[in-house]
Amino acid sequence: MNVAMLPSSAVVLQQEFRAELIAIADWWASHAIDQQQGGFYGEIGADNLPVSGASKGIILNARILWFFSEAAQQINNPVYRDCAERAYAYLIAHFFDEKHGGVYWELDAAGVPINTKKQVYAQAFTIYALCAYFQLTGDAQALARALECFQLVEQHAIDSVNQGYLEAFTRDWGVIDDLRLSEKDLNYPKSQNTHLHILEAYTTLYQAHPASEVQAALKYNIEMFDRYMIDRNTHHLRMFMDVQWNDFSPGYTYGHDIEASWLIAKALESLGDDTYTRELTPTLLRIADVTLQEGVGELGQVLDSYDFASATVNDDTVWWVQAEALVGFLYAYSVSGEQKYMAAAEAVWAFIKKYQIDSEAGEWLWLSRLHAPSATPHYKVGFWKCPYHNGRAMMEAMRYLQGNVVNQVA
Repeated sequence: MNVAMLPSSAVVLQQEFRAELIAIADWWASHAIDQQQGGFYGEIGADNLPVSGASKGIILNARILWFFSEAAQQINNPVYRDCAERAYAYLIAHFFDEKHGGVYWELDAAGVPINTKKQVYAQAFTIYALCAYFQLTGDAQALARALECFQLVEQHAIDSVNQGYLEAFTRDWGVIDDLRLSEKDLNYPKSQNTHLHILEAYTTLYQAHPASEVQAALKYNIEMFDRYMIDRNTHHLRMFMDVQWNDFSPGYTYGHDIEASWLIAKALESLGDDTYTRELTPTLLRIADVTLQEGVGELGQVLDSYDFASATVNDDTVWWVQAEALVGFLYAYSVSGEQKYMAAAEAVWAFIKKYQIDSEAGEWLWLSRLHAPSATPHYKVGFWKCPYHNGRAMMEAMRYLQGNVVNQVA
């Protein structure tokens, strides 16, 4: 097995990624802490100003906990550890349902639950965050809480008849009508997005707690993608499915495709099954290649999606899609050695620096500067805007450039 030869620009890129990781962490540490009501603000506008009374979502808070737990391990700055400890304390005190288990979906600004549904996606991000905090601190309570969420997901969310994981439940883990993560999503009982982040959570849980039951659950998740969600005809990911895995996706989403390619690869790396890794790696590379062929714009950016009904491409350039593309193309380069993937990663990074990062006010813009200001009122902090995609991208990009990922293709 050989490590892909890194280009001469690798050292410069590593330095840039590290600098941007610090910039992201410093912005969040400076702007996002809610000194009045605890934890972190629920929303901060594009103008860097907090939105009074904004609710606090579990996805934002779990991702903040994950990010600062990871950043504190990468960068020797005690402020980042303080932020991780603050996020952990708030999540434990306010988001956990001590009666029925798991975490609530949403709190008001004061920390009182206002939406108590049990979204499986949220339980996954909580596991992911708690494991990172455990790896930072060695706090046994954090790992115990992660394992509680793991057991609840395994107990309640698995479809014992048709396999896979169901989307959502009531507070007491009963049947619920509205399964959606957001208004943008379709109301189907299985989604690629939820499965992907269960996979990510279990990848990290197995590293933190390498028990046989976690190993089995991790392999099961990988198999769900292999069997049901990767379309071997198109090498896109199926997004929304019914209980029997019939596909009702409205199109392709390039960001989720490229994200899935490297997250499945990371899950395989954690699992340590060399045979399965060799079998599945060509498929993962093909997913990245299809994204490169179909989803890249003239400036190197990765486009948002393709819609079946209108047969058109949505050319929005969204912050998280660019972050995932950077990592996905670096992953593809690391296992194939093909220069086209390194070139694609460098082009995405050039685009991010020029169009996606707010070089004056900090953080990344929701939509890039290619879009008119009137079309980009999106917040910098909010239910779905966290230091997760861009922060994770900087850390994973450095990892690939350090040559820690070996070529698994025979």
